Parts: sequence; C-alpha cells; structure tokens
Amino acid sequence: MSSIPADVTAADLVWRKSSFSGAQSNCVEIAVGVSSVVPVRDSKDPGGAILLFPAEAWTSFLAGVKVGDFPTD
Repeated sequence: MSSIPADVTAADLVWRKSSFSGAQSNCVEIAVGVSSVVPVRDSKDPGGAILLFPAEAWTSFLAGVKVGDFPTD
C-alpha cells in the first residue's frame, strides 16, 4: 500500500490548488514533493482526510482529463 514516507508529516506537505479555481474554495488540492504517492485533500477542509493515490494512477487520471475522458456537462 502506498503511503507518505515515514519522515514526512502532513504538516510538512506543500499543497497546491489548480490555477483554474481562482479564489473559489470548492477545489481539491494536491501536495507536491512526495515521489511515490499524490496526496489529495478537500480545500474546504484542510485539516480533514488526505487521500493517497499512487503516482502512476494520478498521472493516468490527469491524462484522461486532458483528453476529455471525464466530460463536465
């Protein structure tokens, strides 16, 4: 199972929100700088749960978004 490395705490993570979200808080944020997983959280609840996705799965998800596999309407 993938996890955040033992020497990294949630407080150490640097969170990033999509530039498309602007000033809205209805977004997900990802943490950068962790090589094996992509931590994801709800921007409205920064102290809440953190979901961990294997880096390869996250890359595949982003590729699908870019080619329109997940229509928004």
